[in-house]
Formats: sequence, C-alpha cells, structure tokens
Amino acid sequence: MRRNLAIVPAFNEADSIAPTVAAIYQWAPDFDVLVVDDGSTDATAHRASKAGATVLRMPFNLGIGGAMQGGYIYALEHDYEVAVQVDGDGQHDPRHIYELLDHLREDPELNMVTGSRFLASSGQGFQSSAARRAGIRIFSSLVSLITGQRVTDPTSGFRMTNRRGIELFARDYPHDYPEVEAILLIHAHRLRSCEIPVLMQPRLTGASAISSTQSVYYMVKVLLAVFVGLFRRRPIEAGDRPAMAVEHAL
Repeated sequence: MRRNLAIVPAFNEADSIAPTVAAIYQWAPDFDVLVVDDGSTDATAHRASKAGATVLRMPFNLGIGGAMQGGYIYALEHDYEVAVQVDGDGQHDPRHIYELLDHLREDPELNMVTGSRFLASSGQGFQSSAARRAGIRIFSSLVSLITGQRVTDPTSGFRMTNRRGIELFARDYPHDYPEVEAILLIHAHRLRSCEIPVLMQPRLTGASAISSTQSVYYMVKVLLAVFVGLFRRRPIEAGDRPAMAVEHAL
C-alpha cells in the first residue's frame, strides 16, 4: 500500500469523477485514491470504483466537512503519512500535487500546505465570480489577522496535510464551512501551515452550490462561524473514532 492518499469528496459528480480519478493516477501515481461518496443519488460511486478508486459511501449527504472527516478517519486508520484533498468536480489540477508534497517535505515543521489560486504570478486560471472574490478578500483579511500570517485563499479546499494534520482532522474537523475554519483549527492547535501558488480550473460539469446571489448570505454565515469557532473548546486527546464502512461500489 502507498503511504500517500488523495481524498476526493463527491456528491452527484458522476460526469466528472472518473476523469478526476484518472488525472490523479496520471499525475500522482504513488497516491492511493479514496472517493468519499457523500450520499450521491447518481452513478458517482459506481464510476469512481470503475476508475480504480476505493469508495467510502456515506449513508446520506453529510456535507463537505463530514465527507472530509470520513476521509481523514480512513487515512488515520490505514496509516497514511500524507493526505491531499482533491475536489471531485475537476477544479483542482492534480499536476500540482507533487508541488504540494515537495513543499510539505522541505520543512519538517510544516503540517499543511494549501494551493492558492491568487498567488500565481501569471494571474491565469479560474478564480470564481467577482462577488465570491470580494468575500474571499474579507475572509483572507480576517484569517490573516487571527493567524498572524498572510492567507490569500482561505476558501481553497486544495490542501495537503502530514500525519499530524491527519490525526487532528480525523478527530475534529469543521463541518459547516470547513475550508476557512480548518485553517483556524490548525492555528488553534499550534500547527503550521502555508500556501503555494496553483492554477485552478472551471468545474468539469454542473455548477457550484453557492450562486452569486447567495454569496452575501454565505459570507455572513462563514463570518459568524469563524467568530463562534474562536471560542470553541478543542479536544487535546484523540477519543473513540467512529467506524467507517468502506466498500467498492457495485
């Protein structure tokens, strides 16, 4: 078994999941691929399995946070040393996986590396709508202030963690707005994180669950979640972990 794992959360991504899995195997061949099928009602699980991924099937839709925690629990219980999140919609380019890995390995004190679409010097790549970019700038300023370091892309889910990050996220992972809150969780546990530039792509199919008209509502809810999270108790010891049923989809 390989020591590195790509966790791919997917909800009704039947049209994009097979190309996503294939791209990971092509550009990161020493990574195992775990697709977390988050209660899909289409052929996502079947097509992921057919593409060669291991499939972790949730009994119903838990949301991105619950799906990712399931993936981290799997990574912990199967003794992976590194885990990277690659979204099932094709936006995260697997060609950057080894760049994340090299950066993580260069600094033994580093626990998480995030791919930022706003650090690329070319300014190319998909960067979402103007409304969402405005919200990201607000989150960026707030998270940078709280953590004391520059954070340019707090909503990026393209991130890689080492074993300590896996252990933390397996027992305590934000469920509501995990991308932003996970950075603060890393900071609260005195772990280290950084960003590197990556290019992101438009979704292969479908549309984002957050439309332009919902961006303001989403931004307010995330800000509230961040402030509440600042006063949340953090577990310091790993407790009992829920069992996860892993199967290959038929």
